Amino acid sequence: MAKIKDNTVKVVFISLLLDLLAFTIILPLFPALLDYYKEIENDQGLYFKILHYIQSARKFFDAPDKVSTVLYGGFLGSMYSFLQFLGSPIIGALSDIYGRKPLMLLCLIGIMMSYLLWALSFNFTIFVLARFIGGISKGNISLSMAIITDVTSEKERGKAMALVGIAFSIGFVAGPMIGAFFAWISSNNREGAWYIIPAVFALFLAASDLCFVVCNLKESLPSKHRVTIFKSGISRAFAYINPIDLFQFNGVSGLNVQDKKSLQTLGYAYFIYLFIYSGLEFTLTFLTHYLFEFTSMQQGWMFLAIGLIMAILQGGWVRTIPSNKTKSTAELGLWLIIPAFVCVGIADSLLMLSVGVLLFAISTAMVVTCMMTLVTRIGPENQKGAITGVFRSLGALARACGPIIASSAFWCIGSKATYLTGAVFLVFPPLILQSIKSL
Repeated sequence: MAKIKDNTVKVVFISLLLDLLAFTIILPLFPALLDYYKEIENDQGLYFKILHYIQSARKFFDAPDKVSTVLYGGFLGSMYSFLQFLGSPIIGALSDIYGRKPLMLLCLIGIMMSYLLWALSFNFTIFVLARFIGGISKGNISLSMAIITDVTSEKERGKAMALVGIAFSIGFVAGPMIGAFFAWISSNNREGAWYIIPAVFALFLAASDLCFVVCNLKESLPSKHRVTIFKSGISRAFAYINPIDLFQFNGVSGLNVQDKKSLQTLGYAYFIYLFIYSGLEFTLTFLTHYLFEFTSMQQGWMFLAIGLIMAILQGGWVRTIPSNKTKSTAELGLWLIIPAFVCVGIADSLLMLSVGVLLFAISTAMVVTCMMTLVTRIGPENQKGAITGVFRSLGALARACGPIIASSAFWCIGSKATYLTGAVFLVFPPLILQSIKSL
């Protein structure tokens, strides 16, 4: 397939950066937002119906009352990831038929509408609806991977995928800092609907992203390379959201036996890794708060350091890794995450915690970018949207389940046992990845 020689990769990078800045603004605001809706709903409405189940779970696990808000935030985060799991593969598959740009625009319109609803969320039900629409529309990330696959050769792809990693790193550094600024403002003025200002700012970023893509993104999938027929019928469409079919990549057509086996093996390794990783990552704020008494600002500085390390590594090293070294680099990153979580789990000093966090940042910079690069090398060109969509969906499913399991373990068996158990199970992803000989 002839590769398009234009600025498409840069356009995708800027679009992702705008999207991730808007997406991460809300993260530091969750506690204040939940407190706000708790006050205005006055023991009625959807907020308290969900809180009843959260409190029941908290009492079952004998967790302190002060973590209810954190668990509530975890529930909303899991819901968002679950919706991504439902939407990403279907959006990716549709883009193989109708082209990348129309589906990208549809996703960005949905994301923009979610921020508009957030700005108008005078009750918790509207806020949840906003998160619902935002989650189901988040297929733009898997589409970005597919677009990069369309316009790059295998040799150039690792460098381009590293730019995606850089966008994530910058977004998850700058976005929460912007959100923290709004959180600081809200702490001084909680009168009225204070959340409108950050919501409108996120809406502005999303609208800017939409306009930028409309004006600058060229269609990357020519008509002659598109799939002509979408798998029809409820049973066939279910292949894009049924976990069993997803792990088997049954929603992707035209795969030979070797390619399908390689995708399945990559999918297993990625899911196990991200399931454990996302859960332990989610509980890291619990650990630093209760064991080291970190304030929100100290936690913000910790994640700022993680993001900067990742951005530096991805911008200066990961993007220069030769294509024949991508798999070995992914394996190294998967091995590094094990001592990272061991150090965090047994940490009784800031020095040991810092060593664990440093290894965590280094590993994260390597793994996801390299594994996404590997998956884009497999399968026919006209199925890249479906393949990246299924892969992203497996990751979203892992992120939906991991925090729930890890949080439960954290309060049942303690932080040290949770992290060390997770580290033991993280031995499997690199061993599974090593079994693939064709990449």
